Amino acid sequence: MNKKILQLIICCSFILSSFAQDTISRADINAATRLIGLELTPAEIDSLYPSVKGHRADMENMRKQSLPNHVSPAFAHSAILPEMNLNKKQLPVKWNIPANVSLPKNRNELAFYNILQLASLVKNKKISSVELTRFYIDRLKKYSDTLECVISFTEDLAMQQARQADKEIAAGKYRGPLHGIPYGLKDLFAVKGTKTTWGAEPYKEQVIEEDAYAYTQLKEAGAVLVAKFTLGALAMGDYWYGGRTRNPWNLERGSSGSSAGSASATAAGLVPFAIGTETWGSIITPSTLCGATGFRPTFGSISRSGAMALSWSLDKIGPICRSAEDAAIVFYYMKGTDGLDASAVDMPFNYAGKADVKKLRIGYAANYFRRVDTAANEWKVVQAFRKMGANVQPVNFPDSGVYHFNMMSLIISAESAAAFDEFTRSALDDMMTRQTRNDWPNFFRGSRFVPAVEYINANRHRTLLMQTMHKFFSNYDVIITPGFGSGNQSAITNLTGHPAICLPTGFNRQNMPTSITLLAGTHQDATLLAVAKALQDATEWEETHPPMFR
Repeated sequence: MNKKILQLIICCSFILSSFAQDTISRADINAATRLIGLELTPAEIDSLYPSVKGHRADMENMRKQSLPNHVSPAFAHSAILPEMNLNKKQLPVKWNIPANVSLPKNRNELAFYNILQLASLVKNKKISSVELTRFYIDRLKKYSDTLECVISFTEDLAMQQARQADKEIAAGKYRGPLHGIPYGLKDLFAVKGTKTTWGAEPYKEQVIEEDAYAYTQLKEAGAVLVAKFTLGALAMGDYWYGGRTRNPWNLERGSSGSSAGSASATAAGLVPFAIGTETWGSIITPSTLCGATGFRPTFGSISRSGAMALSWSLDKIGPICRSAEDAAIVFYYMKGTDGLDASAVDMPFNYAGKADVKKLRIGYAANYFRRVDTAANEWKVVQAFRKMGANVQPVNFPDSGVYHFNMMSLIISAESAAAFDEFTRSALDDMMTRQTRNDWPNFFRGSRFVPAVEYINANRHRTLLMQTMHKFFSNYDVIITPGFGSGNQSAITNLTGHPAICLPTGFNRQNMPTSITLLAGTHQDATLLAVAKALQDATEWEETHPPMFR
């Protein structure tokens, strides 16, 4: 037998015998690094040691679950299962731009106008796109250092796009409600001629000479890009290479992440809307803590070409706005595919702007609500729906009975480590400004010890989870869940690709924003947004803005 093959067999046997033991030693990890061709320092091994033990526990829990041979992995991931019968016809969508909107006497109030109000002003030439763009750029320059929310201004590009918008509108070529409206992008989207830093020190001078699909779609709609916003380094948290993005309600606190700058800037009225991404909570969480309306569409609704990849089967693009209808408008003009993202599909979005909640099947997650104080804002949402005439029924959201092990950890670990493989092997990770056990450099290192077999089997379990959740949502149009920390809901719905929207619901005892999350079935985004709009029309929670930015 070849000597090298014999050595490999011995090494593999050693690794397998280590997994059979009750404990894993640092010496085991050191030996394993030779097998996978990775050089780690003793300090790095010590740092990732708890992660390896955690992965071992996750895999043991997974192996306890029955997994029939016919279950296939959720590869080349799609949120659409074969058994789903989805509408494929796009109907006309009409946006009701009001005709009687006036400029406010106090110009600062313009900062919190919704998209349709701003569209009315621009369309009817009560303000030019150039004037509106300059107004928001001035606000960004005034407050961006306070919030640490801007990585780069795109002022020259913005003024060029604004002038073009004014010229087209004057000529009678009106593209729709986003024409001439300023906005910002999370700085993981490539835009020609700009830096795309991913919020991370090693990439702070990076220029990617392509236009992301999300940006291209908004450009085609006539929107004006004014800035690229902060994100936690490589899309984790709110710490980026230049500092920490602040919460507009309390500057002593962070805005959470990873769409940190997009949520903070939107809530503070520095832009009418911004674009974020979510892999596991990165739209919903900062929107909650900043008091914004964050919409996470069905997985695959928007092509991710030109955007940083963290997890191919989990990454999603969505808008962060000040209302559900604003989110519907932005999503309508962004959705679709350019054929460059294997997971993206072009599905209809038949948004009518109205929802008869009396006729819809609406449930609230009773197993989550039982953990919530009866005087909390979450219950006020249930009461508001009932006051609107909705027959809101308690339901147990599938959780511990279907989420048997930490499936999310295994999948996101393997994919993110693969996405940043060379980053780890080349020691570029040493340039990251944060190096704790909970930051990406260590996370990527530890994730390399997730075997491929376990990753594939986790995805096969994911298929079963998707089937279970499809059956669950076939009985409901919308499910109401508490906005923050609701059991495993966030992990489950991110894995299955179901759409979610986070809406502000007032404030807690610390005067920080609270929220509610509404969920719907796969590609039922139009229903979800219409129900969210109905709730916001019946309440006033989204109309309160941070005092220091008014």
